[in-house]
Amino acid sequence: VQLVESGGGLVQSGGSLRLSCAASGFTFIRYTMNWYRQAPGKERELVAGISSTGGSTNYADSVQGRFTISRDNAKNTVYLRMNSLKPKDTAVYYCHVLIGRHYWGQGTQVTVSS
Repeated sequence: VQLVESGGGLVQSGGSLRLSCAASGFTFIRYTMNWYRQAPGKERELVAGISSTGGSTNYADSVQGRFTISRDNAKNTVYLRMNSLKPKDTAVYYCHVLIGRHYWGQGTQVTVSS
């Protein structure tokens, strides 16, 4: 299993970013995919999840209405569109899948300046 995130960076408050996670090594279409984040000094938290077909999504209350998770099963890729970014969204964002055990990508840094 390999998960490779991209798309992070530095953005001003109110700006937008789109994260991508390219997955390989497993049958992508079978599994729920998730985005987590971890801010300095804080525990890793679930940001958003999407079911295997994309028909069901869930979001942390803190990002509801601002972030959108989606997936392209033909490309084995999951996305996280982040709008109206706030400084408190600053964190390392991780792609995640649970296949018997937890698998994580290497993470991509998102920094939101005020």
